[in-house]
Amino acid sequence: MKVQSSIIENKYLRVKSINIGACLYEVYDKQKKINLILNLGSKKNYRNKNFYVGATCGRYAGRISNSRFKIKKKIYRLDGNEGRNTLHGGKIGFDRLEWKIHHHSKAKIIYQLLSKNLDQGFPGDLNSQCIFEIKNKSLFIIYQYKSNKLTHVSLTNHSYWNLNKNKKETIFNHELKINSEKYLEVNNKLIPTGKFEKVKNTINDFNKFKNIGEKINIIKNKKTKITLNKINALGFDLTFCVKKNSKNYLASLKNKKTNIQLDFYSNLPGIQLYTSQGLRFKNKLYPYQGVCLETQHYPDAPNNKNFPSTLIKPKKLYKYFTKIKIS
Repeated sequence: MKVQSSIIENKYLRVKSINIGACLYEVYDKQKKINLILNLGSKKNYRNKNFYVGATCGRYAGRISNSRFKIKKKIYRLDGNEGRNTLHGGKIGFDRLEWKIHHHSKAKIIYQLLSKNLDQGFPGDLNSQCIFEIKNKSLFIIYQYKSNKLTHVSLTNHSYWNLNKNKKETIFNHELKINSEKYLEVNNKLIPTGKFEKVKNTINDFNKFKNIGEKINIIKNKKTKITLNKINALGFDLTFCVKKNSKNYLASLKNKKTNIQLDFYSNLPGIQLYTSQGLRFKNKLYPYQGVCLETQHYPDAPNNKNFPSTLIKPKKLYKYFTKIKIS
């Protein structure tokens, strides 16, 4: 497997990506002279399994219960890689694969991947593109895909954001705002139960900027009722339902120390907040070193009729964007 890095840049940003997993390696703010995301260091490390650092997750981002779903009375059994469930597409998800560079110009790169019928158990030959593009101070991540069969697809980028100059500092000094009134209730395996819960008067309310460190301390001190498995009882791993608005605004992350703010926009219905409490990679990455804000469809939507559908029709092109404005 050949690991290849590529750069796109303008006068404000330099973005380095890697072909394994159509992965973001660096989002460098030239004015502040800060890289805004975590990476694995040496390019060789991208051959190893890791915590999806910067990667495109697919064919299905998030969890699918019991590693199965039904399409038109036919049951498809998927590759389980988290107990009985499937996480981020299975053992050999899109984060582990070598994407081809379809196009590369100064400000735009297009990665392409063909996933064959029954890859990790998913039906249909799926052609996917991951596009990274910069315009002024914004990074666009665009996913578009087409299949020759009915199938379920949800792609996301799994970057760990850290707006500190020194990446060894945690995200406890970051503040977060999420445009959401509801989140998905989950069981102890982090599978959505199908119920929507209100964020108001709960630990999960980020409608105004809230300090991430203070929230995590409340969770750790068990001062809140929160149903999560052992590792996630130490932080957030939760899907927020985006409150619809004309600008497709989702969330903002800021750090007063470096005076950097990211604003997230997307036409996807959910945003997964993960505070990296389970993150570890060699001697380089540790818990709470980054925060993931994964724009995506709802986890386990193939098994939940009351969630927005992720079923795609044959030969139809689907396109989803995420815009991250850096200011």
